[in-house]
This record gives sequence, C-alpha cells and structure tokens, in this order.
Amino acid sequence: MEYDIKEFDEIRPYEAGEMKQAFNDLLNDRQFSLVLKGFAPWLPKGIRNGLLKLLFVGIKTPLDFQKRFMKPVVNWIIRKHTDGCTFDDDILQATDPNFEQRHTFLSNHRDIVLDSAFLDVMLVAAGHPTTVEIGIGDNLLIYPWIKRLVRMNKAFTVRRGLTAHEMMRSSQLMSSYIHYAVNQKRENIWIAQREGRAKDSSDHTQDSVLKMLAMGSTASDGTLADKLRDLNIVPLTISYEYDPCDYLKAQEFQQKRDNPAFKKSKQDDLDNMKTGIFGYKGRVHYQCGTPINQWIDELNSLPRNEFFAQLSLRIDREIHGGYRLYPCNYIAYDRLEGEQYSQYYTQADVERFDKYLADQLAKIQIPNKDEEFLRERMLTMYANPVRNNMKVIL
Repeated sequence: MEYDIKEFDEIRPYEAGEMKQAFNDLLNDRQFSLVLKGFAPWLPKGIRNGLLKLLFVGIKTPLDFQKRFMKPVVNWIIRKHTDGCTFDDDILQATDPNFEQRHTFLSNHRDIVLDSAFLDVMLVAAGHPTTVEIGIGDNLLIYPWIKRLVRMNKAFTVRRGLTAHEMMRSSQLMSSYIHYAVNQKRENIWIAQREGRAKDSSDHTQDSVLKMLAMGSTASDGTLADKLRDLNIVPLTISYEYDPCDYLKAQEFQQKRDNPAFKKSKQDDLDNMKTGIFGYKGRVHYQCGTPINQWIDELNSLPRNEFFAQLSLRIDREIHGGYRLYPCNYIAYDRLEGEQYSQYYTQADVERFDKYLADQLAKIQIPNKDEEFLRERMLTMYANPVRNNMKVIL
C-alpha cells in the first residue's frame, strides 16, 4: 500500500513545485518584511527583496533551500554561540556505509529550533544524502510567515490543544505521514521522545509517542515490532554543555509553584525560541544510539501496553547512555548529592559554573523571587543527565 500525498496537504511541508510561490508569498508578507528590516534597516525593501530573489535562483526543493539559506545561518550560530558542535554516527555507518536507509531520529529535546537545525548541518557534513523533516507544534506558528517559512524548511505541522477525538485523527494522520515520508519520499525524520522539552533535563520517552508512530504503519497484520520497523528508529542523544533557556525554565517552575494555573503566553514561546538560538550553549554533541531494529524483536511476546512501556525504557537507556557529560553536570550533581565526581572537574571549572549560574539567576525578574528554589531547579537540570547516565553504566 502506498499513500497519496494529497492525504497530507493540511500538515505536510512544501513540495518542490510549491517552493517558488511560497518564497514570493513570504517576501510579500508585511510582518516578515518588518523582521527582515530589523536585520538591515538601512537597506531599502526593493533592493533587499531583489537580492533575496537573486539568491533564490536555482532553488527547487526544500533541501536546496536549507543548503542555500539555512545552512550558512546555522553554521554562523554554531560559530557565534557554541564552542563547537560534534556528531557521532559511527553506529549507522557501520551497518549502512552508503547511507541507503532513511531514519527516524528519536531524541531528547533541548531547543525548540536548534535541535533539528544542528542535526541537519551535521548530517550533510557527514555525507548523508538528505536532512530531516520535523514536526512543529501549531502553537508556535503564531504568524503566517512563520508557518510558511518552516514549511519551506521541511517541517510538518503537529496540532495542539485538540479534543480526544480530534487528537486521535490528528495522530493517525501524522503517523501515516511519517511512514510516507521515510518510505516513499525517502526523507529522514526528527521527532522528540516526548511532547515538549523536559524542563528538568530528565529525559524519558513517552509511550504515547511510540504508539503514535505505530498507528500509520501499512503492516496492518504484522506484529507491533513490524509496525515500527520500516521507520528505522534511531535513539539520538543531544548534549548541550549550557542551556541558555535554563533560567527561563527555572522561572516557569516557580511561576507554576506559586500559581498552579500559570500558563506561558505565545510571547513566552517566542522569547524561549530567541533565547535558545542566540544564547551561549558551550559544547554541543549528538550521539546516535543502536537502531531499535537490532533488538526490537526481543519485545514481541509482550502484551501491547507492556511492549510500548519496555520499548520506551530501552530507548531511554540508549539516550541516557549516549550523554556527553561536561564539568558543569558533575559539579551540579555534587552540589546536590555530595562530592562524588570531583575527578571530572577543576577549581577553574567550579568558578566558571558558579559565575554562569549567578549570571543566569540574575536574569530572572519575577515577584517574590525565590533564589534558593531557583538555584536548586537549575542545579537539578544540570545534575539529571549524570543521574540518568549512572543508572545505565553502573
């Protein structure tokens, strides 16, 4: 059975034949023009758009667009706002040296925008023939130009805030699209292991994500393992030395503690995106784990719910075992649990982390600011990768 692309028109990225019109619509969007003006206020709109149209010549596909426009931007972010970004896909190259397979990268989630953007750049640099398509929640697509731009950048839409019935239909459609993208379009997929970022950096796969991925399989008579096999799921660990949004997450923890009904605004989401992109991240590493097809059949005898529960735990072990731990992680753990890992950091590392924490905490401006609580929350964010990694290696 093959899918018809028209089935996915309400959520899919743009196709090759739609890119030119989408680009022209983007340039004619008033709000997008204001965004561009902010980057070069001295440049007249006509000249600016003319230069962009010239740069667009030759672009046929979303991958072309990523390589021409997005790759230089992401590389600039890596140079300007990180101390380097590394990628280890040895385990994939060992079994697929010619990159004939496409993969569904299932990862922990650190940054709304950059998790997949960094992966795109590193896949191309490592010789993979294409980048990843990604799911983006429609709660982030608050302006038409944002939706248009992300669809040009290989993003499909994940609908949020639905009723139970609507959620079932939406999940079925998205799952079917992911199977279609991997097997018919021959695209890689990146998807987070859970809905939203883990605010405390304790990364755990939600069974519901795996159940959603299985829904769209065409192997209707197959086992649960068969329903996931054609996605070639690869657990992927993302490790940031510093999370520029850590103080915003800590702030949200206090706001929810003080007011259980607190909810972030759309502007809060945009502020998180901006801080994540332009904040300092230190060293960044991406580690591919063992593809689940190499061991998923071991779970086939389990009842449905137990199958997905155990699959989540196995994926968590792959992700937790792939952490790249930095001095700040060990320092934070020792601050909370007592000194156990001092061999992994120096006094200079301690002083650097203390200054970083103080600077980040100073950015929090809320009523009844609870310094002790906020500090504990931030330390926990940096300690949890150590805690989870210990459970795997010990």
